[in-house]
Amino acid sequence: MPLTLPASPARSILRRVIEAGLRAADPAHALLNRVHRTGHRLQVGRRSYDLRSFDRVVVVGAGKASARMAQALERVLGTYLDGGLIVVKTGHRLPTKRITVVEAGHPVPDHAGLQAAKQLRERVSELGARDLLIVLLSGGASSLIPAPVAGVSLADKQTLTQLLLRSGAAIQEINVVRKHLSTIKGGRLAEATHARIVTLILSDVIGDELTAIGSGPTTPDPSTYREAIAIMKRRRIWTKAPASIRRHLQRGERGDVSETPKPGAARFRRVQHEIIGNNEIALAAAAQAATRGGLRTVLFSTPLVGEASRAGTAFASLAEHLSKGKGMLRRPYCIVAGGETTVTVTGQGKGGRAQEFAAAAACEIAGLHKVWVAAVGTDGTDGPTDVAGAVVSGGTVDQAKLEGVDFRRALTQHNTYPALHALKSHIVTGPTGTNVNDLYLLLAL
Repeated sequence: MPLTLPASPARSILRRVIEAGLRAADPAHALLNRVHRTGHRLQVGRRSYDLRSFDRVVVVGAGKASARMAQALERVLGTYLDGGLIVVKTGHRLPTKRITVVEAGHPVPDHAGLQAAKQLRERVSELGARDLLIVLLSGGASSLIPAPVAGVSLADKQTLTQLLLRSGAAIQEINVVRKHLSTIKGGRLAEATHARIVTLILSDVIGDELTAIGSGPTTPDPSTYREAIAIMKRRRIWTKAPASIRRHLQRGERGDVSETPKPGAARFRRVQHEIIGNNEIALAAAAQAATRGGLRTVLFSTPLVGEASRAGTAFASLAEHLSKGKGMLRRPYCIVAGGETTVTVTGQGKGGRAQEFAAAAACEIAGLHKVWVAAVGTDGTDGPTDVAGAVVSGGTVDQAKLEGVDFRRALTQHNTYPALHALKSHIVTGPTGTNVNDLYLLLAL
């Protein structure tokens, strides 16, 4: 994992802290910590399975981290594995022996994902009661396996995805809508098979809400068509959405098409869900690395959510508060936080939530000596860009003025990528193979 950081007196310690967080969230290590095999006994968390009792063991899944998960699971299952299919974001493919890996578009679904979702569902529907289906889920799964209901095209789903992503909707809201337009999401995948199911999850959702992670393909769904419509109206995209989507949701609200399977349905008695990793694991490791590096360290227990620029401003304001002696924390210190913010996009700017967080933080800490804020997307891709995030300092705004970069305008236009690129402030990791939300650091030396 080549980690590139801007030059600064804080680069060495920032590197150690960020790398520690990413290592702790490695999907292979996370899976091997929770899934073991001794002979014919497969142990998943607290449950044990006799692999001799199954005719077939098949693996399917999707997400940015699913290739690393698949590699580890192949090692565990060995010859008991009868193959499978997983879908990863383009550029995130890794070599596997028995499990086929397909690349598809993210965050906007594409034709490759549509075809892969069809193959995945067909593979699952062939399995019977004496088969074991292991589902690997991680962040990005919702976009990677589009399976639109009858009457809704891929183009319609693409348009809706763009509208949702730009609306500022939280991932939970986005997935409520997706689940009611899919033949896989919202428990529909579990409905499609008679096999026993084990779902292994690397969570990219704060609070590890099972129904929201990958839009819960094997989880009962408590949400409704009415809620999906309400979300679209609240986010002011209802009238902009394709007519086919509005028609389907309205038919669902009237009861003309079936709801997603609900909690209490008998089907889910044969499903185990196991969280193997999440944002908290990455944050704890980052905090430990900061402490080992000689910093007084505070780990935020509350995730940062909401608009990225507001969250960045609020987080960075702690530095000024502490610089005035209003807190107990003294230099050198590091404040570690996690979460997943949103960006309500207006215009055609280029950026991502981590970059917007960092740019807003730069404005807040302007003029403070030896203070830095880092914002990192743990998957290595912040929004539709080739960077993971950015590091800014108390001198970033002054540097921007010298370079003719208007930070305030960049934030207003959601065009932070060019601004941070001009200042050489980006963090670059390449695809990390994991995805457990974002990591935020406030450092003062």
